[in-house]
Amino acid sequence: MTTETTTSAATDAPTPDAAGTPAGPGGDGAPDAAAAESAALSARYLDILNSSAIALLTSIGHRAGLFEVLSGLPPADSGQIADAAGLDERYVREWLGGMATAGVVHYEPESTRYHLPASHAAVLTRAAGPDNLAQLMQYIPLLGSVEERVLHCLRHGGGLEYAEYPGFHRIMAEESATVNDAVLVDGILPLVPGLPERLAAGIDVLDVGCGSGHAVNLMARAFPASRFTGYDFSAQGIAAARAEAEAWDVSNARFEVVDVASLDDVAEFDLVTAFDAVHDQAHPGRVLANIRSALRGDGVFLMVDIDASSNLEDNAAVPWGSYLYAISMFHCMSVSLGLGGDGLGTAWGRQLAGRMLGEAGFGSVEIVDVEADPFNVYFVARP
Repeated sequence: MTTETTTSAATDAPTPDAAGTPAGPGGDGAPDAAAAESAALSARYLDILNSSAIALLTSIGHRAGLFEVLSGLPPADSGQIADAAGLDERYVREWLGGMATAGVVHYEPESTRYHLPASHAAVLTRAAGPDNLAQLMQYIPLLGSVEERVLHCLRHGGGLEYAEYPGFHRIMAEESATVNDAVLVDGILPLVPGLPERLAAGIDVLDVGCGSGHAVNLMARAFPASRFTGYDFSAQGIAAARAEAEAWDVSNARFEVVDVASLDDVAEFDLVTAFDAVHDQAHPGRVLANIRSALRGDGVFLMVDIDASSNLEDNAAVPWGSYLYAISMFHCMSVSLGLGGDGLGTAWGRQLAGRMLGEAGFGSVEIVDVEADPFNVYFVARP
């Protein structure tokens, strides 16, 4: 980890010149750059179309447990794979065809058997933990399911409600759990010097936008002397958090349905955390100011949010840069606007985040990158 401080081709083809270079429209021998760019973009979009189909197939394969089944089998035919997975063979066979043509699953034509190499299982199965990329593909069908509603907002303004994303909490909980299970207690909390020791001794902790509460329950189980509170305005998320706490026999965590934009706790907590929860708030600046007020004088705010730049030109170099703007338009920005909010967006970026933390009253802001979580950046802010 590193640390930094921050406040179709044409039917009439051009005739080659003597050097073999196709003559441009002006006959000066210059390549027809516009036609070449069009052809390149066409090829790219065909690749995008195919990759989008692979994403859909990967998502459903993840949800059906097919990658796990394949990883535990020797080369097998579609019937054997379907039997092992408890799924319909005809659908499994079609899914295998898509995965084989994608090069994800290996296919043996002579024996009509399929096999998932161990090197592929390492990035497609739940056993891969934070390295499991199959789970992220679930966002593609989720975003596609609200296209008509987003189109309406594009034409008329406004936004969507969280209730219009029935699978969002499940996907977010699964994604964050893979990171938190792996590194929250031993890798993320120690980003704040002395914090594990304080948690072991006993302090008051608040997690804003706790969702299904898994991070809170992990911390509460690891540090029984501390007292943990989780706030979220989703009754569904809070119910899931309470159920997990009960199943784990965690008695030092409580969860309440609270809109953190109206948080009025003053100097009640030694640590406040926010895991990918600030950027899609209706009024993020207000939430940050409320968090500052809720902290005691020697308290600390640990904010985890999307790793992006506030400058569009910088995000062009990010391999998943377009995805950030897509998920913002189709979810994060839209749900904020749906609440009559600011519509900050997913790619608000390090620079704006640092400035807003300062405006909220935090005098010290440190930015930390965590290798196990390349999609997020960690802010350690103190009054």
